[in-house]
Amino acid sequence: MKVPLLDLKAQYQSIKSEIRPCIDEICESQYFILGPHVEQMEAKLAAYCNVPYAVGVSSGTDALLIALMAAGIGPGDRVITSPYTFFATAGAIARLGAVPVFVDIEPTTYNLDVHGLAETLEKMNAGRRATVKAVIPVHLYGQCAEMGLLMDICRRYRLTVIEDAAQAIGAEYQGQRAGTMGDLGCFSFFPSKNLGAFGDAGLVTAQSKELDDRLRMLRVHGMEPKYYHQIIGGNFRIDALQAAVVAIKLDHLDEWTSGRRQNAATYRQLFKAAGLEDRVILPAEVQSRHIYNQFVVRVSGQRDGLKDFLGQQGVGTEVYYPVPLHLQACFADLGYGRGDFPEAERAAEETLALPIYPELTQEQLSYVVDCITAFFDR
Repeated sequence: MKVPLLDLKAQYQSIKSEIRPCIDEICESQYFILGPHVEQMEAKLAAYCNVPYAVGVSSGTDALLIALMAAGIGPGDRVITSPYTFFATAGAIARLGAVPVFVDIEPTTYNLDVHGLAETLEKMNAGRRATVKAVIPVHLYGQCAEMGLLMDICRRYRLTVIEDAAQAIGAEYQGQRAGTMGDLGCFSFFPSKNLGAFGDAGLVTAQSKELDDRLRMLRVHGMEPKYYHQIIGGNFRIDALQAAVVAIKLDHLDEWTSGRRQNAATYRQLFKAAGLEDRVILPAEVQSRHIYNQFVVRVSGQRDGLKDFLGQQGVGTEVYYPVPLHLQACFADLGYGRGDFPEAERAAEETLALPIYPELTQEQLSYVVDCITAFFDR
């Protein structure tokens, strides 16, 4: 049996009749950049997230970059974030000449350790702490970070909070949606995400009209009005085709999320029935709505062997992420070394993502667990 890590073709077949006429309409109009489809998508996503402002941009990476720019982050500023996430989180900081400052993760959720954040700030001398301007918590794998305590800490130190919700559209913390609790929220619509476009696309949510206006100006090279440049921005525009696809898919997102959550519950039952609890640590559901962008298990000492074995049995898996950011070669000048963030390093060595997409069948889920059982029974 084949069980891919993700099957986007199955999703497309279910919405093809909605997608194709909309693409044809855009092709007929020849209105490809920004415009009414982008405005419609922004309005729908602002309503879905329950946030006053939403600005469509060219990718999730550009969402992070433009959010940092809107917050005034620049050379010499420090921004605190997680060492265990996709590269773009820290890469966007460095691209602006700012300095990423890493804080270790929690071992259960893989999100930023908020107590570690408080300790890091407390240990800094006044001069160094004055250069810290923002914090980027990452809602990794579809579960929100501990935002209540994090917001309290950031308000105390007057730090801007930019949520990296690239993997967390629709996830909730105590009834609040991801990307709506900080000053700015960043989303990715990369095709493999729970809400994916047909190419690169992203979104930034904002809590104030001032930030919304600044984001919209930065999106078009800092231009307002046309050909008059108040600030230096970039080309962060989202195109109409991507916006239209995202808007259509948004109507199905909660159904797909329910499917992912049900698959996660089925996995838990199957792993328990197979007696694998001591061999495989399953994802912890700590916050109120985990949307399972990934179903990540932890396997001590045998992760790579299990990955290879599952691949031989036709089961797709992935390691997110094999090298923590503080150990990436491009960040060597930050001065971090192995052992500085032990939980992030342990997660990089032990975690493995299993298929979780909503179109999976009971038979496929059972096959995945049967294959894992067979690996440990060898």
